[in-house]
Amino acid sequence: MIGLVLAAGAGRRLRPYTDTLPKALVPVDGETTIMDISLRNLAAAGLTEVTIVVGYRAGAVEERVEGFQKKYGVKISLVHNDKAEEWNNAYSLWLARDHFAQGALMVNGDTVHPVSVEETLLARRGPSILLAVDTIKKLADEEMKTVFDEDGQLTKITKLMDPTAAYGEYIGANIIEPVAAGRLADALKTTFERDPNLYYEDGFQEYANRGGEVRAAEIGDLPWVEVDNHEDLAKARDIACRY
Repeated sequence: MIGLVLAAGAGRRLRPYTDTLPKALVPVDGETTIMDISLRNLAAAGLTEVTIVVGYRAGAVEERVEGFQKKYGVKISLVHNDKAEEWNNAYSLWLARDHFAQGALMVNGDTVHPVSVEETLLARRGPSILLAVDTIKKLADEEMKTVFDEDGQLTKITKLMDPTAAYGEYIGANIIEPVAAGRLADALKTTFERDPNLYYEDGFQEYANRGGEVRAAEIGDLPWVEVDNHEDLAKARDIACRY
């Protein structure tokens, strides 16, 4: 199993930081970036082969690969998304299909969370896709909300639903088992061909609609944040310094 980081996005709401950097390289604790936290967590969880999907300002990541490898004891492979500023991340994840074919613990490149998330996912391995879900946080319109049936199978994952009907929020970390890889890649392809602006979570929905197993791992009550704007960045800086 490898670590997989999606870090192709532009992060326009974080300008001026992202005028020259991808969102994943925005500092959150001194010189420590979101990417540092992702790599540190993956390495601490025993995943020393890491694939990073890059796109916007990819050169800034390329320049740091050697330093990241030495600092965290990981071997990094880059996958380039040539449509990162035009299409959404269903395409980004599909581009990494040959990498997640061996199984992957995937994290979004804009999420700050403790390594306990990775540890929880690895401890709960078994289903073909396992989502890290926060069932504590109060939900609103922007969150990626989830619903599971009485047997624990995903029935809905979307931002576009009544928050009060949701089981919890998918936090941007998951495990893709090798058994799921081929069918997930096909579901992702169907998804971005239908609409290139769709999320990879829409690909998970397509996979589940086709009968693929997608289940939840509850992360418990812990501090984490998805960094989309300057308010989120302030929260990330408060959280990151506690790790």
